[in-house]
Amino acid sequence: MEKRKVNVALIQMGCVADQAANIRKAVAMTEEAAAKGAQIVCLQELFASLYFCNTESYENFSLAEAIPGESTKIFGEVARKHQMVIIASLFEKRTEGLYHNTVAVIDAGGEYLGKYRKMHIPDDPGFYEKFYFAPGDLGYKVFKTRYANVGTLICWDQWYPEAARITALKGADILFYPTAIGWAKTQDETTNREQFSAWQTMQRSHAVANGVHVVTVNRTGEEGGLKFWGGSFVSNPFGSILYQAPHDEETIHVQELDLSLNGHYRVHWPFLRDRRVDSYDEIGKRFIDEA
Repeated sequence: MEKRKVNVALIQMGCVADQAANIRKAVAMTEEAAAKGAQIVCLQELFASLYFCNTESYENFSLAEAIPGESTKIFGEVARKHQMVIIASLFEKRTEGLYHNTVAVIDAGGEYLGKYRKMHIPDDPGFYEKFYFAPGDLGYKVFKTRYANVGTLICWDQWYPEAARITALKGADILFYPTAIGWAKTQDETTNREQFSAWQTMQRSHAVANGVHVVTVNRTGEEGGLKFWGGSFVSNPFGSILYQAPHDEETIHVQELDLSLNGHYRVHWPFLRDRRVDSYDEIGKRFIDEA
């Protein structure tokens, strides 16, 4: 089987209140990843600002921007300079009063390929995203970049196997999850360990069930009552962890992936072949009638 190698980079960083400073740091870390041989770079969720969704404040809407816009222009220049694909998670202002949590994908020549809008929007203590974001309306997306077919999902989408399955069936070689998740600083260590394990296990299961690599890029650092747990990681299509970042350090890591393994695992574990789509109609119902 012919090998299909690609170098992917995850950039795990802490953020400050100054948007311009965050963008400068993200650019510098992206260029450092390029120097290490990265061909595809993924930045964490909403890297240009603090995680503002920990409160409900109308002032935070001023952080949003058009996509494409100034940030995609900046990262488009970086992508063109280094011939690299960049996956950038941004706060999108679609029009007055309508906002999305959005990923922009920029190809290796600097071309803006398009966007994915986060489909599943949480509303929990410390994660008041429904106050800010309308649910995505573009469906699940796969972007044909120079180096791979890239599927982009965002954070809370991680918990939904349907999202991973649809994106994989659309041809994704790799599922990327820009993420902002952490522990409440009041929690005990046992709860912290259980939450991190569940989070990672869920995404490893997407890799196994769909025969794809998974790359998850989280924030690190403390913001308000949250300690973002970092732990960005790469999983192969068998669910094995190829790399895991520390919980509390900024990280630039470049990982070589062999995309030919997708086909290898799908042939030997033919989950896609054995799907019974004729039996899945009930999954589209909001509630399943048990009567």
